[in-house]
Amino acid sequence: MICGMKVVLHVCCGPCASACVPALRDLGNEVALFFSNSNIDKEAEFEKRLDNARKLAEADGVELVADSYDHEDWLEKVAKGFEDAPEKGARCARCFRYNLARAAAWAAEHGYEAFTTSLTVSPHKVSPMVFEAGADAAWGVSAKDCGGSAAAAPKFLPVDFKKKDGFLRSLRRAAELGLYRQSYCGCEFSRRNMV
Repeated sequence: MICGMKVVLHVCCGPCASACVPALRDLGNEVALFFSNSNIDKEAEFEKRLDNARKLAEADGVELVADSYDHEDWLEKVAKGFEDAPEKGARCARCFRYNLARAAAWAAEHGYEAFTTSLTVSPHKVSPMVFEAGADAAWGVSAKDCGGSAAAAPKFLPVDFKKKDGFLRSLRRAAELGLYRQSYCGCEFSRRNMV
C-alpha cells in the first residue's frame, strides 16, 4: 500500500469503512470518505446507511462527501439486462465500476492522488473483481477528465482490507460505534438472492 497520500475511500457502508479508515491513516494517508451507493433499492435505506457513514466520519474526524442518489440511473446503466445475473457475477462487476468511476471522478476533481474502496473488507465481495473495476475507473478518469494524462489522474489502490482480520476488526469497531449493519448488499437483486 502507498503511504503519505491524499486518498478518497469509496464507502459502501459505515461498518465496512470502520476498519478501512484506521488502516489508511495508520500509513500516514489523509483520508476523505465518498459515499456513493445508487445501487441501494430504497432511498430510506440509502439515508440510513449514509447516516451511519456520517457517524463514522465524525468519530474518525474525516470529511464525508455524499454522492447524489439516483437508483433509476443505476438500474439503467448497471442492472438493465443483468437482472438475473448471480451474486458475484456480471451485475456486481458493473456495479463496482459504476460506483468506483464516480469516486475516481470526484477524487480527480478535488485533487486527490489516489482512491480505494471499503468493498474489499467484506468476505462476500471478490477482491480481484473489485480491483479490476477500480483499475477501469482510474483509466477512465485519466482518459477523459485529465486530458489523457495518467500522471494527473488519481491512482487506484488495490487494498484487500479483509486481510489481517480486517473484517473482524470492522465487526468489532462497528459494534463499538453502534453502527447499523445491513443484511444485504443494497440492490433489489441482492435482496432477492438472499437465503
